[in-house]
Amino acid sequence: MTANKPIREALGLQRASENSIIPVILCGGSGSRLWPVSRKDMAKQHVPLFGATSPFQRTLARLDGTQFGTPIVISAAASRFMIAEQAAASGTEVEIALEPQGRDTLAAVTLAACLAARRDPSATVLVLPSDHLIGDVDAFQAAVAEAARLAEDGRIVMLGVTPTQASPGFGYIARGEQVAANAHAVARFVEKPDAASAAALVREGWLWNAGMFCFRAATGLREIEQHAPEALAAVRRAIEEASIDLGALVLGASFAAAPKISFDHAVMEHTSRAAVVSADFDWSDIGDWKSVWQRSPRDDHGVAREGRVHARDVSNCYLRSDGRLLCALGVDGLAVIDTADAVLIAPIERSHEIKALVNELEAEGIAEACTSARVHRPWGWYQTTDLGDRFRVKRILVKPGKKLSLQRHHHRAEHWVVVRGTAEVTRDDEVLILRENESVYLPLGCTHRLANPGKIPVEIIEVQTGAYLEEDDIVRIADDFGRI
Repeated sequence: MTANKPIREALGLQRASENSIIPVILCGGSGSRLWPVSRKDMAKQHVPLFGATSPFQRTLARLDGTQFGTPIVISAAASRFMIAEQAAASGTEVEIALEPQGRDTLAAVTLAACLAARRDPSATVLVLPSDHLIGDVDAFQAAVAEAARLAEDGRIVMLGVTPTQASPGFGYIARGEQVAANAHAVARFVEKPDAASAAALVREGWLWNAGMFCFRAATGLREIEQHAPEALAAVRRAIEEASIDLGALVLGASFAAAPKISFDHAVMEHTSRAAVVSADFDWSDIGDWKSVWQRSPRDDHGVAREGRVHARDVSNCYLRSDGRLLCALGVDGLAVIDTADAVLIAPIERSHEIKALVNELEAEGIAEACTSARVHRPWGWYQTTDLGDRFRVKRILVKPGKKLSLQRHHHRAEHWVVVRGTAEVTRDDEVLILRENESVYLPLGCTHRLANPGKIPVEIIEVQTGAYLEEDDIVRIADDFGRI
């Protein structure tokens, strides 16, 4: 985010003049069914899939038009800098609101209604997940326009997608009385039925629940106050307690008092104002590796490849390598995903079970369950490439104009070798300029900092040596990102 002004408006210190649709993008969740590519610290909405663009960036791109105002992105603190970085790369200004802890979609949608109402009491709110794929942007925008018209009449409108298959992984919506050319009142919801029930619902003309909502802010607040007053009270207190940190709105501790329940269960199943627009576009929530395989280009044998992959006598597989050469021989129906620090091999038809596998890893305290090999920071990223007894080797990239914290360590010394760009290195009282193939030694206990004064990224190789090499052996003395 480039300025604090939008957040001031969200806090009610200054009212915006725009009367367009306010998109609110829900950027929580870990996407663990797409492990090991998606993890808690780098969830699927920020991972490049089907090319170099992330689902979050594709969501932003669908909001290109004069009918949309500045998007509000609701997220956990861990994703804040990735959100800002990917939004900037997309050329989109966003406002970021940070939840102190995840409380499911009721709290997030309540927060969306409150922030939109403070920007403009007559605002129309469009709540969108950040991790969905929609093929036809024009059809999406047409469905949103229809939903916004119904919202003007006091409806809380959902976008329902015509099913392409009987999937037990989705919620379903039954259409009731017709209220507009392409819209109906909601008659009934069914959440994630078994396979046989899902097939019956599809035959009966039910729609998939895509998790997208459109409503006037005032309407949404009235319905939430009626059906979930404790959530509204908690969110309002959290907003009053909020602070601004590096341009983001950080909600107060009262947010934790909001019930952990979905907006669908808490409000939509009880309100008399629910309506659904039948959306005519290709849609996927990219729920697991099977759905990625289905949407990827495949050869005549049903094999989808991404990265350095070679396959012989292979059929109906999804093969992905994020670096090394991946070879497969004589296999059928597998998902094989190779990342820098973890490999997954699973029957593609059982990819929906990967979440349970990740839960087991997390319960055993295995770091790879949640943490990616490449760790993103507001200044760039680092990645461990080798680790042994008393040493660790990292690649570190620093973006132009950025710098790490001024710091020291109690247990390790470091060697830095510049392999790209020009680095400015502070070492105690010295300031050194290092170029490619130049290096510096940082003895244990010295005060040091790495900065990029140039116009291109700086990349270094860092070799750590010592008795303890974990990240909590960092004593920050000064920091541009408020982490002291």
